[in-house]
Amino acid sequence: MTHVVALIHEEDGVFGISFPDFPGCVSTADNLDDVMARGATALTFHVEGMVEDGEALPVLRSAEAIRRTEDVDGAIIAAVRA
Repeated sequence: MTHVVALIHEEDGVFGISFPDFPGCVSTADNLDDVMARGATALTFHVEGMVEDGEALPVLRSAEAIRRTEDVDGAIIAAVRA
């Protein structure tokens, strides 16, 4: 099982999750547990769509590589199963 690095931000009690290696794959929820679950679902559908469309999947980066190259200020860095 592979894990994908996710960034979680909170603003005004709403949590958002994004996946730097999968631009456009995002979700939101009212708490951390739900945003992780919804993020995993969004990631699954995103990857399935890419495969169905014949798109190449990205090379996954480590949390450290993402921390060095992305704006992670104030974000929780998490790993979501793919």
